[in-house]
Amino acid sequence: MTTILVTGGTGVLGRLVTERLRADGHEVRVLSRHSRPYAVDLREGGSALDAALAGVDTVVHCASTPRGGDERAAANLVEAARRAGVGHLVYISIVGVDRVPFGYYKTKLAVERLVEQSGLGWTTLRTTQFHDLLVQVFQPLAKLPFMLLPAGVSDQPIEVAEVAGRLAELAVGAPAGRVPDMGGPEVRSLDSLARAYLSATGRRRPLVRVPLWGAAYRAFRAGGHLTPELAVGKGTFEEYLERRFRA
Repeated sequence: MTTILVTGGTGVLGRLVTERLRADGHEVRVLSRHSRPYAVDLREGGSALDAALAGVDTVVHCASTPRGGDERAAANLVEAARRAGVGHLVYISIVGVDRVPFGYYKTKLAVERLVEQSGLGWTTLRTTQFHDLLVQVFQPLAKLPFMLLPAGVSDQPIEVAEVAGRLAELAVGAPAGRVPDMGGPEVRSLDSLARAYLSATGRRRPLVRVPLWGAAYRAFRAGGHLTPELAVGKGTFEEYLERRFRA
């Protein structure tokens, strides 16, 4: 039986990865800042991180935040994993981190490079954004009498449970390097996704398309964050909305 540590194991993705691995009979340790017995702030590292990694075969690194600190956290994790003799480090990244010059994407790309240069066996999976991220974006926008949307941008959201299943598969396999990306089943305009959200939540709002500026916006408009040739996801945004808002 493999011992696997999941960082960010109480988050949206990490929780599902943990559930899948445990259902398959693996011993799983959940590492997060507030989850005992492995309550660790990866940005600080230290003896608690070493204790969490003792005897671990594989690490699935899901912990991440756009508020900063991901590079320091990854560096601490890599160093501790080397000390512990971890054989496999699996990292979840985002489609387009090498094409879209957006701050958080740049950080994810930097962490990818830390993983690749770690000296550990490694696997990196890039996916498009999860359905719930769109809801997080749309919720505050829908509080206004109209919804402001960046003009000309599309998205390709994917079901988080499908990503969790793929990560679980990768975690119990051999290190594979950069594996094929995972994209959601459809490339959709933000307009159509916003209308689906409004319909599911019983709201009516006119959509106002706002042209923005800068290199990141141009890259998003050009579809740098999309992978239509790898639209392997099955669950649609409407199916996700139905589950979340059916009450």
